[in-house]
Amino acid sequence: MTSTVPNAIEQPEGQQPPITMFGPDFPYAYDDFLAHPAGLGQVPATEHGTEIAVIGGGLSGIVAAYELMKMGLKPVVYEADRIGGRLRTVGFEGCDPSLTAEMGAMRFPPSSTALQHYIDLVGLETRPFPNPLADATPSTVVDLKGESHYAETMDDLPQVYRDVAEAWARCLEEGADFSDMNRALRERDVPRIREIWSRLVEKLDNQTFYGFLCDSDAFSSFRHREIFGQVGFGTGGWDTDFPNSILEILRVVYTEADDHHRGIVGGSQQLPLRLWEREPGKIVHWPYGTSLKSLHVDGAPRPAVTRLHRTAGNRITVTDAHGDIRTYRAAVFTAQSWMLLSKIDCDDSLFPIDHWTAIERTHYMESSKLFVPVDRPFWLDKDARTGRDVMSMTLTDRMTRGTYLLDDGPDRPAVICLSYTWCDDSLKWLPLSANERMEVMLKSLGEIYPGVDIRKHVIGSPVTVSWENEPYFMGAFKANLPGHYRYQRRLFTHFVQDRLPADKRGIFLAGDDISWTAGWAEGAVQTALNAVWGVMHHLGGTTDPTNPGPGDVYEEIAPVELPED
Repeated sequence: MTSTVPNAIEQPEGQQPPITMFGPDFPYAYDDFLAHPAGLGQVPATEHGTEIAVIGGGLSGIVAAYELMKMGLKPVVYEADRIGGRLRTVGFEGCDPSLTAEMGAMRFPPSSTALQHYIDLVGLETRPFPNPLADATPSTVVDLKGESHYAETMDDLPQVYRDVAEAWARCLEEGADFSDMNRALRERDVPRIREIWSRLVEKLDNQTFYGFLCDSDAFSSFRHREIFGQVGFGTGGWDTDFPNSILEILRVVYTEADDHHRGIVGGSQQLPLRLWEREPGKIVHWPYGTSLKSLHVDGAPRPAVTRLHRTAGNRITVTDAHGDIRTYRAAVFTAQSWMLLSKIDCDDSLFPIDHWTAIERTHYMESSKLFVPVDRPFWLDKDARTGRDVMSMTLTDRMTRGTYLLDDGPDRPAVICLSYTWCDDSLKWLPLSANERMEVMLKSLGEIYPGVDIRKHVIGSPVTVSWENEPYFMGAFKANLPGHYRYQRRLFTHFVQDRLPADKRGIFLAGDDISWTAGWAEGAVQTALNAVWGVMHHLGGTTDPTNPGPGDVYEEIAPVELPED
């Protein structure tokens, strides 16, 4: 387990199929689709070389562009900042280049099997991420209300934490059919998944995470709810998620998205960068040795998009920051959907009005991180009096909230993520510079570890990010509020366009905020593959009968539709 409060009933290893992000909203096997030797489909030869706009060079955009290129199309990628999006790995000025900080995505669950396909494809290595109480974490300190508890396993924490863990397990079982859904997901039992989830969506769409806890007899104690909010499950305290829809949380716990995390050695941004440069072994139309990089002038994406509109013949016309205007048969939009409301001048005719409403109602979470480079993993030094690590992975109700210790061996420089916070906790930092933030965090940690001089080990300037203040993001990731299920369904299902009026087709939405698993790279990959199918279908292409795509089986597994009246 990687949590102080388990998110699942533990099962014996090796006795069941693994949990994957197979549903519950749209139980389609994206991993099998990718692994099939027939490939993802083909377009008519007359369409080979057709340019397709891909707006956004994050993971979703690069995956979509890569797969469209393999089909013989010519993706034209637009990127306002840098390839990678929220897979952003940065260094520390003047320090060893091997020292990096993950400003966005930094840990990935094994249940992200479509994501893992691409990690393996480009030859990246992963290793366990040091989450609270994970096997890879030497020790964890839980510090609440001025009282600290040192733990190497869950059993080292006071009984109240185990009581909270048991309450969460009971709450999930009684209120969300956890064991039944767990079994159905492992077995990929589509009818059973849909039966359970349809009932829960109808019952819980209007419920908050906190309300779900309060409705459970298992969480009748306010103290237990408070501890659960501060310590949480998986990666730490989740009280910042309390106002969000409980459906968002169930998607995480059902699929073990917050468990058993691994990080990409050398940084997550390598994944989209390597895909950008990769020359596929199997490719249609283009000569061997073609890559996304080689298809773009000077090997770089086009600049930011400033205008999107429809033109004659139901084409999508794109204007970029250099004033270049190009018209396309189809386009894939993968940036944060709020960009369509603010940064990009858009025609109303791009989408049906109900989809515009869904875009406008999208709710993003704030998130901030602060990293510092240090001379060595000094936290592994032993306290002469207690024999314990002098510092640990730390969960606290102080300003730091979550502190992660990241090393590459005992004799090498290392990195501390001094703080990782969300929502209101993130907004508290917003006016502060990186150095001001560091001072606040060192003060908080000094109160937990009064005998440890962290500052003397710091060897460079801190790096920080507040995603809500990033001009091309305006938030870290989507998190639906109660009542938002219908909006999310409209966005996710937009790739199936046969029922849309002809003048509303041809632009496809993708990205983790379009997915059911926002905040997870798996959602970015899955919606990219949906968009690839959509473009292929739009151009008259088909999948191989032995490997139907997400749109081919859509009617059989479509997300439950709630009434509008």
